[in-house]
Amino acid sequence: MGEVKTLTVGVGEDGVRLDRWLRRRWPHLGQTQIHKLARSGQLRVDGGRIKADTRLGAGQVVRVPPLPEGPPPRPDGLSSEDIRFARSLTLYEDDEVLILNKPAGLAVQGGTKTSRHIDRLLSAWGEGLSRPRLTHRLDRDTSGVLALGKSPAAAARLSGAFAKRRAEKTYWALVAGFPKPGKGVIELPLAKVGVGDRELVTPVDAKDPRAETALTLYVTVSRAGPRAAWMALRPLTGRTHQLRAHMLALGHPILGDPKYNTPASIEVSGPLKLQLHARRLSLPHPGGGRIDIEAPLSAEMEAGFARFGFDPHEAGELDFPPPRSHGHGR
Repeated sequence: MGEVKTLTVGVGEDGVRLDRWLRRRWPHLGQTQIHKLARSGQLRVDGGRIKADTRLGAGQVVRVPPLPEGPPPRPDGLSSEDIRFARSLTLYEDDEVLILNKPAGLAVQGGTKTSRHIDRLLSAWGEGLSRPRLTHRLDRDTSGVLALGKSPAAAARLSGAFAKRRAEKTYWALVAGFPKPGKGVIELPLAKVGVGDRELVTPVDAKDPRAETALTLYVTVSRAGPRAAWMALRPLTGRTHQLRAHMLALGHPILGDPKYNTPASIEVSGPLKLQLHARRLSLPHPGGGRIDIEAPLSAEMEAGFARFGFDPHEAGELDFPPPRSHGHGR
């Protein structure tokens, strides 16, 4: 057993729940144990009793009773090569924000068959309060800009910007054929249909209880004859596989997509991997002002651009339609 500690909540920890605040310092503590310490009054904040799920404020003083010793901290398991790789992905970093260029094929979070992923690689920046936190997601096979918060408060503000649509995301995609008209709005509610690996996101009637609102702006940047087009896509909502499902519904699936495709798009794709890249992100900085970051093309996207003769330097200013106009809302 240790000794009684009095710790002050830092500015970067403002708004964090007491139980999570404790586990960052003592990862071996269980939720039941924390609730028991709170109920018995052994855990106190500013001298008063507190519930385990209460959110703390910067400057508050937490009294922590003697705690049982836990196992020695596990090594993060990252090799020096992993750490070098993780840090090589950095597009931008300051005291509050970390922005990475996520490679295609690398998952953002782990699963039953996924041991190497961005969330694990974040140990390259440290553990506990030093560990960056995810604020949004990208599909495994989508490359490009991924923003993280370097403190709980910064992560909360960045996550809030995505939730409140104050973050502007621009994706580049190569699609089969070319849409007519060349720009528009796709407003199609989506729902997950199927089970497990066979699960797909598909358009459904707005009255369907599973339906989630999904809104995407699109504009054609360039065409490669009738076979393929280079599109810029701007999702105004953040549904799973939204861009892939919306482009399939539009009749112009993203090339190289193993799930959302047609026989024609498979033929045009040839050996290409998924041609979807989170090119640009503009969002409020937690400390004020805005961040505007672009990610260079991945090797997978470079292969697609080379196949169809597109030049990324020809993008120019993108003239997206206003969100309230009506494009393909079918």
